[in-house]
Amino acid sequence: MTQHSIDVRFEVRGRAGVITMDRPKALNALTLPMVRAIDAQLADWAADPSVAHVVLTSASEKAFCAGGDIRRIHDMGRAGEPGLTDFFHDEYRLNRRIHRYEKPFISLIDGICMGGGVGLSAHAPYRVGSEKTLFAMPEVSIGFFPDVGGTHMLSRMPGETGAFLAMTGGRLKWADCLHVGFLSHTVESARMGELLAALCEAETPAAVLDGFRADPGAPPLVLRREAIDRLFVGDDAAAILARLEREEGPDGDWAKALAAEISAKSPTSVAIALRQVRIGGSLSFEDGMRTEFRIVSRILKGSDFYEGVRAVLVDRDNRPVWRPARLADLAEAEIAAHFTTVPEGG
Repeated sequence: MTQHSIDVRFEVRGRAGVITMDRPKALNALTLPMVRAIDAQLADWAADPSVAHVVLTSASEKAFCAGGDIRRIHDMGRAGEPGLTDFFHDEYRLNRRIHRYEKPFISLIDGICMGGGVGLSAHAPYRVGSEKTLFAMPEVSIGFFPDVGGTHMLSRMPGETGAFLAMTGGRLKWADCLHVGFLSHTVESARMGELLAALCEAETPAAVLDGFRADPGAPPLVLRREAIDRLFVGDDAAAILARLEREEGPDGDWAKALAAEISAKSPTSVAIALRQVRIGGSLSFEDGMRTEFRIVSRILKGSDFYEGVRAVLVDRDNRPVWRPARLADLAEAEIAAHFTTVPEGG
């Protein structure tokens, strides 16, 4: 049985409920109707005894899900339209449902997975990637922040890799994704279709997934772990930036390149992202999501998000003018306010 919704297909195949994102021209960027349709279907399948587990996949050969429809949020905000936080409210509700889902949930991440796509996959118990997997939380580049459960996920990565990824928006391939814990399993892309078919016939997914495992090789990130764990310590983003700029020796060029990358991103977003990583380890998943809703409610009333989307997605000049322009100019109270209060009307 197959049901079609807006850019999403739902089907019960054997013992599995299969969700297929099908918005390939937009790399499966999530819209509010997509989010609501997936959430409603998961609620139905949770109560359906014929569905033993759920598989989330993509019809795109290139992307699992490249994020949320940020351009739409930007346009709504610029036009002064109401309901600006509705998308995030419902998206975060979906993230929470996946995190606590009553049945095994398997994400087949055979391509680009960024932003909102991470929220659909990172909180599932089975996160299956391939050599085509490309992970990133690049939100600091557009004046946003690593949301959709990033507070929980990044704070639990080994060493300082979470801080490194949050502040730089760095991209990882499958071996590194396995190393930091984003992926639970790796499978060759050519076998993803075969894996899906096997999952649909299985009573439980664990043994099936183990039978398809592929070795992604040594994670390149390991070669930088000592430097990452040494340079990205502490709560002060400006101090981390200065440390990177001063680094010499075998990691010097790499560190200075990272410093230049971080300096080009929204200082407000970078500081928020680092704080998320620092506090996330002591928060439950639910409290982390509540914190993220406070952050997004305030960010959407600021200027950097709109300026970042303008520079990257609208005018595409890649020359954002951030306010403030430097990490050193940030007011600590302003960053703290993102974590403690929802602004009036937010």
